[in-house]
Amino acid sequence: MMQKMIAINTIYVEKGKGEQVTARFAKAKSVHTFEGFIRMEVLLNGDNEEHDEIKVCTTWEDRQFFDSWLHSRENAKTHDVKAPTVSSPILGNELKTFDVKVQHLPAEAVETK
Repeated sequence: MMQKMIAINTIYVEKGKGEQVTARFAKAKSVHTFEGFIRMEVLLNGDNEEHDEIKVCTTWEDRQFFDSWLHSRENAKTHDVKAPTVSSPILGNELKTFDVKVQHLPAEAVETK
């Protein structure tokens, strides 16, 4: 049985550089073409005094589709680290995955019987 899941990649960025890094996600890359991909949301929190925090949330029809993307050549190319000419504002990241157990949709999206 298929089980929707969400992958959340938390990226820690130098204070004040969050907008610069989130702008990199404005144009869709290859992830949106993968089987089982539902959506991507990029969230920015600048409330921390030490760093900005970005959450890249991708929703998938099932973990198998996420795993296929994660180990794909396209993902490797997207995250390929080349010798930067300027230092990167990214301080680090942490990836976590969650199974979707409950989901509520807007009332108009709910079918009435």
